[in-house]
Amino acid sequence: MALSSPRRSALSDQVIAQLRNQITSGEWPVGSRIPTEPELVEQLGVARNTVREAVRALAHNGLLDIRQGSGTYVVATSELAGVMHRRFADADHRHVAEVRSTLEAAAARLAAGRRTERDLRQLESLLVRRNEAWETGDADLFVAADTTFHLAVVAASHNDVLTELYADLGHVMRAWLRDDVGQRLRPEHHMDHGRLVAAIRAGDAATAEREAASYPFMCLRSPEPGPEETEGPEEGA
Repeated sequence: MALSSPRRSALSDQVIAQLRNQITSGEWPVGSRIPTEPELVEQLGVARNTVREAVRALAHNGLLDIRQGSGTYVVATSELAGVMHRRFADADHRHVAEVRSTLEAAAARLAAGRRTERDLRQLESLLVRRNEAWETGDADLFVAADTTFHLAVVAASHNDVLTELYADLGHVMRAWLRDDVGQRLRPEHHMDHGRLVAAIRAGDAATAEREAASYPFMCLRSPEPGPEETEGPEEGA
């Protein structure tokens, strides 16, 4: 989506709104690096100081993270998500797992009774993408695909409050999962989510709830072993 040049006064507020829209619309997803300051100046047609002020404001609100020497990155999709990220970034992993299990189990139960054919097509498509991401061995790609899949399960509950709450907590959960996955995907850690999708399709609320509730705790593993403990062939996922 192209950025349009602000036409009214209060340029800083307008630039903040435009940059925020790039984030909330998904044009700049969480984890991505936004255009450089000179690039934004050229795209927006405003002064460098105006762009700098807008970026700093969004960083202060928790949506952006300015990393000296690297660039500016999207870390949250809303001010509330930014607050949650700062507040819970160092939370105990088991506590995060308990919250995730509670929210996802409730959502899966609701999804089993409320899902539409469109929801099911989306879930099956994202399940394929998740499996393909695992096969690449790219940990970052897999975490992105996995979190998108789980968000779609929650969205299939058709409970807007639950979906928004889960989305706002999403970056904390994504960071936790990324930390748990480690530098490489280990075959013994693969979890098939096909049973969850099948239960939602069948309208089996109890099974969907049980499946969704178990996944976060299956992620709670000991630290990745060192090189001396990982020698030998690995089995396929």
